[in-house]
Amino acid sequence: MNTPTLRRTLTTAGAAAGAAALLLSAATGASAHVGVTPDKTAANSYALLTFGIPHGCEESGTTKVAITLPAELNDAQPTVNPNWTVEKVTEQLAEPKKLADGTSITKRTSQIVYMAKAPLAHDLRDALVLSLKLPDAAGTTLYFPTLQTCETGQTDWSEIAKDGQDPHSLKAPAPSITITEAASTGGHGAAASTSASTSHSTEQASAVTDSGAQARSWAGLAAGVGGLALGGVALARSGAKRKQEAGTPGQ
Repeated sequence: MNTPTLRRTLTTAGAAAGAAALLLSAATGASAHVGVTPDKTAANSYALLTFGIPHGCEESGTTKVAITLPAELNDAQPTVNPNWTVEKVTEQLAEPKKLADGTSITKRTSQIVYMAKAPLAHDLRDALVLSLKLPDAAGTTLYFPTLQTCETGQTDWSEIAKDGQDPHSLKAPAPSITITEAASTGGHGAAASTSASTSHSTEQASAVTDSGAQARSWAGLAAGVGGLALGGVALARSGAKRKQEAGTPGQ
């Protein structure tokens, strides 16, 4: 390998290694935070939010996790985790809040608090899941400030980036999700899907029919050619026999 080629190869390998290192660093940093992963984010839909609980405070095990619900939410249903006990904390609203169905509420769930039955070791992680209905507010970011209490010390995951601030620069960012547009239901989407499915089925049926007709055509043609060949052989044999019979008396 000549020198320029070797140099390019080493440069490419170095760049790839650098990119891998950056990705690994980013993944490690993200795993060190209390984060939230939604199974869906569509406005006005029911979603499962999974909160990942990483290492404790330095090397101290986690004993309690308090997740604060944003004001846009009225309630959340915690999923049972055998390693924790859980309770809801409610708050009295300053004034009644009217809901989309016309009813009003005077209280809301403000926090979900998980208590570890045994401290979660600093080198282990766990997942806490909440079921809730997302508000009809596409484009809105919901923040879930989370207080992680350990055997020694605590970490308050509640920082929210200001305008123009890089969220990755925060030491203890609050877990968050951004609501997306509501998913279309029925109507044109379903009709289009049905139409596409019907069209696909029709094309498949047409292909099968055409293929069968073509196969039958070829089979018929082959049978015809075979018949002609057999007829030719029979005719040749008949002619030879007549010649033989015609020449017999003269012998």
